[in-house]
Amino acid sequence: MKPVGKNSPQPARPAASHTGRLADFARAMHAGPRTPRVDLSQETVAQGLGRLVLTLIELLRELLERQAIRRLEAGSLNEEEAERLGTAFLKLAREMDRLKKQFNLKDEDLNMDLGPLGKLL
Repeated sequence: MKPVGKNSPQPARPAASHTGRLADFARAMHAGPRTPRVDLSQETVAQGLGRLVLTLIELLRELLERQAIRRLEAGSLNEEEAERLGTAFLKLAREMDRLKKQFNLKDEDLNMDLGPLGKLL
């Protein structure tokens, strides 16, 4: 250690005008981040998971419905199969509506933005 004497450099003290700014900075640092934290409450997590699951189901439903229409147009489904498919799609639509209400979601909430790829649905 160096001895502290008259000629030793002393640590610089903040000027009086800077003291207020330093105190503001210290308070801001202790106050935490300004950006909102991720809300991991049970309700928020459940709604996010519900949205994801319903989006996947909606994507699969659209793909299956398009396949069913192609098969109908190609004549590879008989009348009974077409009727069963129609009934299944109606039941699925009702259940999706019920679940969207339960999770407080709308149709547009299920159409996720994939950035440069565009919208999912």
